[in-house]
Amino acid sequence: MITVYTGQGKGKTTSAIGEALLAYSEGKSILMVQFLKGSTYSGELVGLSRLGIPLLQFGVGCRWSGMIRTGLKHCSGCGECFRQNRDPEIALDLVTMAYEFLLTEVRGNTYQVIILDEISHALNRGFLKIDQLRELLVTGSSLSWILTGRGMPEAIKPWVDSWWDLNLLKHPFSKGVHSRRGIEY
Repeated sequence: MITVYTGQGKGKTTSAIGEALLAYSEGKSILMVQFLKGSTYSGELVGLSRLGIPLLQFGVGCRWSGMIRTGLKHCSGCGECFRQNRDPEIALDLVTMAYEFLLTEVRGNTYQVIILDEISHALNRGFLKIDQLRELLVTGSSLSWILTGRGMPEAIKPWVDSWWDLNLLKHPFSKGVHSRRGIEY
């Protein structure tokens, strides 16, 4: 089974984790890999770690992550981490490492559910080819796959069993409310 959570709104990663938690409650083993995302302050890192669900990040993190994690600072939206994670000289190696890691894990038959968080960015920027993703999904055809990220390439739609498009209708950000610990991060 392959599920996609895409769209311009928030909730893609949260939806993927929710689905994975249902599988986890049934005794299934879960792996989450985040593409072009690296940080030490996101709630999913802490929450999944407490459950013993591995989450591996293949990306550059925020230099302020320690302060953000403790609540002393909020993300300013400077975009430094996003720019670094989109720099081909950095990102290509990170995505290649993630892909090779995933191939090894899939062949090892350790997990039953694998989340490829933010994989759309790696695909859309050409750091991962559609054919490589297809190879990964075919190699692990007995697994449940959950793919997330904005602008998921339509080219993969024929392979997907469930496609969700999450878009914002209303959010406190528009009223100047800062991101809330435990809610947005």
